[in-house]
Amino acid sequence: MQSYELLREVLEKTSPKKVSADLGLSLSMIYKWAEAPDHAAGSGTGNPLDRIEALLQSTGDQRLVQWICQRAGGFFILNPKNTPHPHYLIPATNQIVQDFADLLHVIATATADDRITPAEAEQIRARWEELKTETEGFVTCCEDGNFGPLKNKVNKHTAADRR
Repeated sequence: MQSYELLREVLEKTSPKKVSADLGLSLSMIYKWAEAPDHAAGSGTGNPLDRIEALLQSTGDQRLVQWICQRAGGFFILNPKNTPHPHYLIPATNQIVQDFADLLHVIATATADDRITPAEAEQIRARWEELKTETEGFVTCCEDGNFGPLKNKVNKHTAADRR
């Protein structure tokens, strides 16, 4: 689906006037976002979705997408690419178990004095977000039957352990 098509569908379910007022933009600008770009005429304003995509391509920094997902109440998981089948499941499974143990250690350390400081809560949240991402990536690989990403991760860990 193209960005303008998505915006068109979104604007069918909400008031373009409300969007215009909320964003402090003209109603015509909001409607323009939902139109196919006219590349031949060289006109058109890039809609916000296209601009976000361009920013992501320019920077290559997926924290942009993670930030948007967090604002929407979720988190970003990169889809693994299809590659040949597996023998890396055991190390990958062990890594998830270790990551979970690390989270439990962070929690146990934070609660040792019967209180959790804001900094400790932030550390727990960060570790939890990492664990969710790792686990979701593992589950997705299992569902897709594609364990290439797990192989790459295990290889990176093995190379780092050798240093």
